[in-house]
Parts: sequence; C-alpha cells; structure tokens
Amino acid sequence: MKYSVNKHEKYNLIQLDEEKLDTILAPVLKTELVTFNAEGVKNIILDLSKVKYVDSSGLSAILVANRLSNNDGGIFILTGVNHHVEKLIKISQLDTVLNVLPTNAEAIDAVFLNEIERSFELNEDDEE
Repeated sequence: MKYSVNKHEKYNLIQLDEEKLDTILAPVLKTELVTFNAEGVKNIILDLSKVKYVDSSGLSAILVANRLSNNDGGIFILTGVNHHVEKLIKISQLDTVLNVLPTNAEAIDAVFLNEIERSFELNEDDEE
C-alpha cells in the first residue's frame, strides 16, 4: 500500500496514494491505523483525495480507526472524499457516524477544536 504520514504533535495526517481501498489494501490500512492508536495517536486525519473506490472492507478499516480514536477521546476525520465514496458512506448510513470534511485544513481545525473541547470537559470533571 502506498501512503504517506505527516506526524504532528496533536494528530497524524495519512494520505493514501492508491485508487482503491478494497479487500487487498484494507487489512494493511487497518493494521497501520491500529498501530498508530497503540502508539498513542488519538487524532487521525485520513486523506482519501486519490482514492476513487472503497468497498465494504475499506469501510470496515475506517470504522475500526474511528472507534479507536473515539474511545481514546480523539477524533478520526476523512478528507478528500469523492462523490462515489461519499455516496457509499451515505447508503451505508455511516454519514452520521463518520466525520467527513472537505479539506485537510478544515480537519486540522476540527482536531484542535476537539482538543479544546476535551480539555474543558476534563476541567469540569475535576471541579465536580
């Protein structure tokens, strides 16, 4: 699987350099995403701007990463989603579960907003 990772203090930005996220590539992606989570990365942005096709196993890998990020108080965001992939997400009724934003810049803003919200929640819990 061809991809690049830009590691930052608060998030990892993964850019897939493949046209298909299918049964062949999904297990590799899932392993990478689980590894990032195990390393303590809770905020992940997955850029799908080069991906033209996603099947159910690709969606499954995405959902695993989404669940792991959410369980750790982080956020998982998809960016660069094309019309066909967006349609699959809506048909699968995952548009209410997944965070999908048009650009990486908006996703980065969402990561920092999520971090701020989490810190306020933690401060409120400490005060109680």
